[in-house]
Amino acid sequence: MTAKGSQTQDKSGNFHAVLTPHRSLSPQGFTLLMALVGGVSFVAGMVFLIAGAWPVFAFFGLDVALIYLAFKLNYRAARAYETVDLTPEAFTLTRVDAAGRQKQVGLNPYWARVDLREWPDGRTVLSVVAQGREVIFGRFLTDDERRDLAMALRGALLEARGGVRI
Repeated sequence: MTAKGSQTQDKSGNFHAVLTPHRSLSPQGFTLLMALVGGVSFVAGMVFLIAGAWPVFAFFGLDVALIYLAFKLNYRAARAYETVDLTPEAFTLTRVDAAGRQKQVGLNPYWARVDLREWPDGRTVLSVVAQGREVIFGRFLTDDERRDLAMALRGALLEARGGVRI
């Protein structure tokens, strides 16, 4: 997957995909951004401190602390991921949240159907439907990534079932 994920399929029809949310700011970029924000806030705060408006200096520090906290919470949320495992015997979707809690759903690959709903504006929702159950996954992927995954998963399901039978 292009959303910082990977997918593989071997000759025996086994399919494995790891889906992770994309974060555009690297840890080095975060350090640089925080140094820049902290430096600008310190200089601006010093101007107000020299002018006698000392409480403003504290608010500049609070701004930096809140920006830092917001980014840390965002990076914490990025620890969540999903895995899709498909073999001829089992179709397993595993969702791991940021705290490490797992929720696993097992489906029969012979009953499973990949459903990609598309709206006229291009939005998509990807799910697997099997035996009256619908499991939505890949919510943090882009619409194009969901389309690509749906195509790959449909092909893998066909392969896991033994291919096209006439």
